[in-house]
Amino acid sequence: MKWLKKGLIFDPTKHKLANNCLEFAQSPQTLLFDNFVRIYFSTRQKDVATGKYLSHISFVDFDKDFKKVLNISTDTVIELGQLGCFDEHGIFPINIVRHANKILAYTCGWSRRVAVSVETSTGLAFSEDNGVTFKKVGAGPVLTSSAHEPMLVGDSFVKVYDDCFHMWYIFGQRWIEPDNNEPAARVYKIAHAISIDGVNWQKEEGKQIIADSLNEDECQALPTVIKIENRYHMYFCFREAMDFRKNVKRGYRLGYAWSDDLRSWTRDDEAAGICFSEKGWDSEMMCYPHIFECNGHVYLLYNGNEFGRYGFGLAQLEQVEMK
Repeated sequence: MKWLKKGLIFDPTKHKLANNCLEFAQSPQTLLFDNFVRIYFSTRQKDVATGKYLSHISFVDFDKDFKKVLNISTDTVIELGQLGCFDEHGIFPINIVRHANKILAYTCGWSRRVAVSVETSTGLAFSEDNGVTFKKVGAGPVLTSSAHEPMLVGDSFVKVYDDCFHMWYIFGQRWIEPDNNEPAARVYKIAHAISIDGVNWQKEEGKQIIADSLNEDECQALPTVIKIENRYHMYFCFREAMDFRKNVKRGYRLGYAWSDDLRSWTRDDEAAGICFSEKGWDSEMMCYPHIFECNGHVYLLYNGNEFGRYGFGLAQLEQVEMK
């Protein structure tokens, strides 16, 4: 894969966002219209009572050249969960799927825990106003922890191939005990599930589909998949489990894998065709990728330094060489 970077295209600190959110435009994901592209992202509102953040969904509309901002959401796109629900403390990310004249949203809901920082599950919502707002199908998740995936189910990305819904998502394998220098750290991997209706899912229970590159504690996140010719291409991000927030060498970077059958995946990060810039907004971190087609081109959205604090950028695919 060979990519041409287009640079940072949206900086949330330069715009007024709904819900009094400041900074962060994480996990950009698209919904295409005839004359524009809507890009959803997660941003943050500071909870005055606790000093912690709540993650909210917003969107920005671009022209199809990604050079002009046409509109930014000013109202709540999807409500957070009620007291005690799986998405009480945030939604991050949201994946939008247009299928059979419906606009669906698969959400990653966050809720805080006492012994560890967070638990996540995947919810489902739908839109009746062309993606301006979404209503949940219920208060609970459609994909959550189970016997062999005991925690941290989320980051779901859905595509429909041959009338079958395919979901790539992450699940937590374990938490690493805290020590004097680090809080409890989570370890999560990428998995796969299928569905005939997009609501009821069949997991390949506890099966990690992308091999580790760093070590067994590698954290893998935000899978995104596209089919080019007869091959499926996946981008994702990965990092060390600990000391990753400020240590550039241990933070998120982009990974790549390919498959010819949607079942077995060959990891080949060296073939990703995109890496850190020498300086600037994506020189220390690259994370939360989203791959999509628009006007005959393939694009990659992704976040840069500090987990997308200052927005997201764009790259355009120039070349694919099949092995």
